[in-house]
This record gives sequence, structure tokens and C-alpha cells, in this order.
Amino acid sequence: MQNNTDALAGKVALITGAAHRIGERIARTLHGHGMNVVIHYRSSRPGAERLLADLLAIRADSACLAQADLQDTFSLGRLAQQAVAAWGRLDVLINNASLFYPTAIDRATTTQWDELMNANLKAPFFLSQACAGALRQSHGLIINITDIHAERPLREHPIYSITKAGLVMLTRALACELAPQVRVNAIAPGAILWPEQDMDADTRERIISRTFLKRRGDPDDIAGAAVYLVRDANYVSGQVLTVDGGRSINS
Repeated sequence: MQNNTDALAGKVALITGAAHRIGERIARTLHGHGMNVVIHYRSSRPGAERLLADLLAIRADSACLAQADLQDTFSLGRLAQQAVAAWGRLDVLINNASLFYPTAIDRATTTQWDELMNANLKAPFFLSQACAGALRQSHGLIINITDIHAERPLREHPIYSITKAGLVMLTRALACELAPQVRVNAIAPGAILWPEQDMDADTRERIISRTFLKRRGDPDDIAGAAVYLVRDANYVSGQVLTVDGGRSINS
């Protein structure tokens, strides 16, 4: 993480699911470039508080917490209002939070469908809607964290793959709807962090072998892509930036 300030100094980012994993790294990186960050979490309060303490130790009054269950649509407006109220503006919304678990076709349930759709697709849509006014005022940006499996489905994860495919279309649709004031793009990670559920060593090695770079990526790769889209990609909207070591084009 860099501690320098640059063109992003004083701007504000709301990052969902920022208490751990990729969301945490994005928060630390944007903060390192001078941004103020709203750390959203649902139930990971200890992790969110640790992150908050770290960021405030670097720069006072530069981060705050915002708790919300994104599957509760009524909480999304409150989350947007809280993010704007923290520093009187909102420049970036990063829809990072999502659920991931298998739903093999012969065992999938309507409860799983609703849960994955609500978390991975419905919440980003309605949170974007709630933040749109503030983002228009700041000529801001939305970044949706999708997945390479939006294009190439992951076996035994059909509902998850469908939600991420929908998030790609949401990215393009919002780029159309919110133009010209707001840019909307997506980042599609490949093998960056292994799932929190167990994955055996053979499966991990097989995934890595299918990348052109023959190695797993790092959350810093996703955070760096976010910095590019926020700071440097002023004429880019409606696009998906794939960060996967070439895996998605390796047959």
C-alpha cells in the first residue's frame, strides 16, 4: 500500500464488504492514495474495526464504518445517506460484497436462488440507485466486482455464475443510464484468493496451470485495477477489466 496522496486526495469511496479479503485491500489502497473511505460490513465488525483503526492511525478523519445487511433493500438508502453524510460527498461506489457457494442443479433451492440473486445482483442495483444522485454531483464512478465465471460458468455454481453475468449487464446498463455524469465499469478477478470453503491442492494447481502466467494473482492486482479505473480511466465506461493472468482466454 502506498501512503502518498495524489489526484484522489479528499475524495470519498464507499466499498461494500470492505472488512476482509479483496474489499479490505481495495479500501487500504484507495486510502493510501488519499481517499476517504466508508468501510461497509454486514457481520464482520471485528475486521472492520481493525481496518478502521489502521486507517485512522495513518490519517485522522479519513475512514468510517457503515453496517448494513445488503439483502435488506430498505437498508440501502440509509447506507447511501450515511456514506454521503460522512464527508458531504460521494465519488466512488465499489460493489464488492457478494456470496459464493455451490448450487448444483439437482440440489439447488429457491432459497439459494433468492439469497445469491439478492446479494450479488439486486443489492448492487439498488445501492447504485441510492447513490446515483451524489455520484452525479461529483461526476463519480461505480465499480462492480464481477468474476471471470460471468462469461465461463463454474461447474456446480450455476446460480452464482448467473448472478455475475447479470452484474456484467448491470454494469453496461448503468453506464448507459447514468451517463454522462457517472462512469460505470467492472473488474473481473480470476484466481486471486481461494474460496473460504476448502479447496484441495490438486484443484488449486489445476486452476493455476490454466493461467498464462502460471501463478495465482494477489488482491493488490484488483486494488491496482480499481485505482486505474478511478483515477486514470476518464474515458472508459461500460467496460469489464479482466484480471486473471490470461486464464479466461486459455481454452
